[in-house]
Amino acid sequence: MNRAKIAVIGASGYTGLELLRLLLTHPHAEIVCVTSRQNAGKSIADLFPRFSGAPAAELTFIDPDPEAVAASGAEVAFLALPHGVAAGYASSLLEKGLKIVDLSADFRLDDKEVYKEFYDADHPAPELLAEAVYGLPEVHRDAIVGARLVASPGCYPTSISLPLIPLLKEKLIDPASIVTCSMSGVSGAGRNASLPLIFCEANESARAYSVPKHRHLSEIEQELSKAAQQPIVMSFTPHLIPVHNGICTTTSAKLTADPDQVQQALEQAYGDEFFVRLLGKGSCADTKNVTGTNFIDIGWDYDPRTGRVLLLSAEDNLGKGAAGQAIQNFNLICSFPETDGLQNF
Repeated sequence: MNRAKIAVIGASGYTGLELLRLLLTHPHAEIVCVTSRQNAGKSIADLFPRFSGAPAAELTFIDPDPEAVAASGAEVAFLALPHGVAAGYASSLLEKGLKIVDLSADFRLDDKEVYKEFYDADHPAPELLAEAVYGLPEVHRDAIVGARLVASPGCYPTSISLPLIPLLKEKLIDPASIVTCSMSGVSGAGRNASLPLIFCEANESARAYSVPKHRHLSEIEQELSKAAQQPIVMSFTPHLIPVHNGICTTTSAKLTADPDQVQQALEQAYGDEFFVRLLGKGSCADTKNVTGTNFIDIGWDYDPRTGRVLLLSAEDNLGKGAAGQAIQNFNLICSFPETDGLQNF
């Protein structure tokens, strides 16, 4: 069986943990390198005892040195690193012949000036922006196949963009009327000690954050503008809720067509997509049905009082919103079956 040699750069965070969980049992993946500055010298099983006995569980974490990563024989590197850091590793590893699936924000945006606006820094590798492919497989599959550098989308953008893109393409909604609110589990903030995220602060509590301009707005507006073929500026409010993982998103917009066309547009776009489950009119997506998977569930309804369509989606922020979607992209760039390693329900 054909297997690709894999490096996971930044493998000790929540996203890295989920990548390891999925890759350790992937039929076409062989993990040959894992990196973590804090945990160099420890094995995967030392840091994550749940993986004891799994293939590669005794593999030792090393410092994230590009020369050492390349020397491991890795052919594909997953970058589970902060924005601003990932780009440097991507540049170095591309030069050494590796393919890259980047889970940071460094290559999601087409415009370096937009990156600077939202991330408060100059882009660290602007020469690669034209090559990077935005890794939303259901929208950009043809461009992802065989690509060297894929930028996996953020968790919020996946939950927001997938329901909206078909409606914008078919011109069923007023682009200026889009309002969306999302709720995310605490793992979306990363595996760092932070007072607002400790149990006693986050439990039994819900709150908005990063208002009015969350960084993910940049890629959401970019992809929606492409679908609508006109600039889109929208309102997005994220919320933190006391669950480990999962994202629930509600988006509304002024409907400019017959309500029946909403379901038609969604079915035309995603009727054959394995990882997009269309729940139909009147159904509300529930995070309990998607956590631990790479699925996104999408329901919708219409409010005749306001003339607005409601789009209701749920996904796992560590799955379809991060590691699962990254592996979906890995399958595409390596020409493996797209669902391999991800058919868990």
